Amino acid sequence: MTLFLVVAVGCWKLHLKLQIQDNVWLHTLVPAAVCAVFAAVIYWLSNKPVIADFLIAAEGEIKKVSWSSRKEIINSTLIVISVVVIMATGLGLVDLGFRLFFSEIVNLY
Repeated sequence: MTLFLVVAVGCWKLHLKLQIQDNVWLHTLVPAAVCAVFAAVIYWLSNKPVIADFLIAAEGEIKKVSWSSRKEIINSTLIVISVVVIMATGLGLVDLGFRLFFSEIVNLY
């Protein structure tokens, strides 16, 4: 269902893009045909036994996963953001140093 919603939104965007054309059939039937083809493919794939068995098995595996607690996720996120800020600051200072070196000492600029 979610995949079809993504396709439907994409077809709506295609419809809006094609409205600049004067041909009403073009900007109406092309998105409708694309949506119909994707709907048929999604329906066909979702009713294949191999795909259905895979999705059932994947759902069972997801239930077995031990998810991190909210506190662990917040702490990990803060660590990642801190490291990114520290690295960005360090790289910015190195860039500033190179700029000063090449502009003042070497006079390339």
